[in-house]
Amino acid sequence: MNYSNLEVQEMGKLNGKIAIITGGASGIGESLTHLFVEEGATVIAADINEEALQKISTKSDRIVGMKLDVSKEENWQELVQQVENEFGRIDILINNAGVTSEKPIEQVDYADWEFLLKINGFGTMLGIKYVAPTMVKNNQGSIVNVSSVTAQVGMGLNSYTASKGSVRAISKAAATQYGRNGIRVNAVFPGVIETPMTEKLESSVEALQQINALTPLGRLGKPEEVGKAILFLASDDASYISGAELAIDGGYSAM
Repeated sequence: MNYSNLEVQEMGKLNGKIAIITGGASGIGESLTHLFVEEGATVIAADINEEALQKISTKSDRIVGMKLDVSKEENWQELVQQVENEFGRIDILINNAGVTSEKPIEQVDYADWEFLLKINGFGTMLGIKYVAPTMVKNNQGSIVNVSSVTAQVGMGLNSYTASKGSVRAISKAAATQYGRNGIRVNAVFPGVIETPMTEKLESSVEALQQINALTPLGRLGKPEEVGKAILFLASDDASYISGAELAIDGGYSAM
């Protein structure tokens, strides 16, 4: 056979997949959106930041920016219905949207607790609540929830740690509930990553030095390093992985 005349077409890990990425217009989410598109997916970048959504939507005809407040059920209902109407299915959900707080427990009040839990915890649960049923129809799907290294180690007794701990528990429960429907649910646990959310921390030389000293790899992580791990879990390369917990923290949680 003469192979010189054969067309060679690169196949991405997510060719033809329809993916929703919450917080998909900035930080880790923005990096994820671009990576997923490079790997062949059509991405619904769901974000509350309208300016960021407008900007990212111009980057590719396979990026669809949609406004979403992850803590509001009606927003999720509208988003899922719109995606189903336009694309017919949802293959991948990345629950990435989140907020942070460094307030110590002595300063945490109910408003702080409610704010962190409703976005990081309730937002993740709502994503599963409304997206999983569409995946059940097709007996397949992959959900990756973004927790935090703070949910795995004794670090920061505050509402942020509690909210990310809820993401860890939700992920385990969802993996057991939906596994028989062909849906895989996994969680990732990033350490300190270079994003707009950590700019305040990075501006503190002392805090940065402390974190690097406690991290075996001696540096902060990059959004693309988190993205590639999430890509693996979302793709068919991880077809027999569900209920897993993957730390992306430069070895911090191993100390």
